[in-house]
Amino acid sequence: MLVMHAMTPNVISISPEATITDAINLILQNHISGLPVIDESGCLVGIVSEGDFLHRVELGMERKRSRWLGLLLGPGTLANEYVHSHARKIKEIMTSDPVTVTESTPLEEVARLMERHQIKRLPVVRGKKVVGMITRNNLIQIMATRGRAIPPLTDDDQSIRSTILNEIAKQPWAVNSLLVNLTVHNGIVELFGAVNDERTQKAVIVLAENTRGVKAVKNEIVFMNPTDMVLD
Repeated sequence: MLVMHAMTPNVISISPEATITDAINLILQNHISGLPVIDESGCLVGIVSEGDFLHRVELGMERKRSRWLGLLLGPGTLANEYVHSHARKIKEIMTSDPVTVTESTPLEEVARLMERHQIKRLPVVRGKKVVGMITRNNLIQIMATRGRAIPPLTDDDQSIRSTILNEIAKQPWAVNSLLVNLTVHNGIVELFGAVNDERTQKAVIVLAENTRGVKAVKNEIVFMNPTDMVLD
């Protein structure tokens, strides 16, 4: 199974010139834990995550080093910590040159990369452009709902999957309300993920059923409390 089968194609991103507050608001509003940083030309230049905001001066949680430890770490490390706790723009705290994958990367390799680099999300790129995100949550959803090998997608299946996800993203009832993904095999759609309103669940099913090429829809979407809905 490849990244294209499990990734989220509708990417929420942020500009390197955006403020820390902008990033925090996006993360909270969309129930996500990280954002790719994309410049004016549409190219990926970095990534920022919840961890980048943990030691902020606003929270009184900036690192306070003892004098002897400060001498041991050196001025460069201390200066870097100061930037992360006091900076106002994303470009000043983001991780540059993030680890990425392509649509054809096997999910086994995704899992290895996440473990090796201790990260929860990977931008999916085509050249320098971001075309999706693959997260730890995506992998867990696949494992939890399928429990068996998933056949490769045909071109028609991939087209159906992309159409459904793109249509969901356009709906006003889907804004800040759901974490849904899906697989398609021979025109049969299997929905999984979580929503915070059972009416939204029904709307997703109807949307999928009305998509050209869909033969049947299997629903594995669950209802969750909004405070528990965080996409890694």
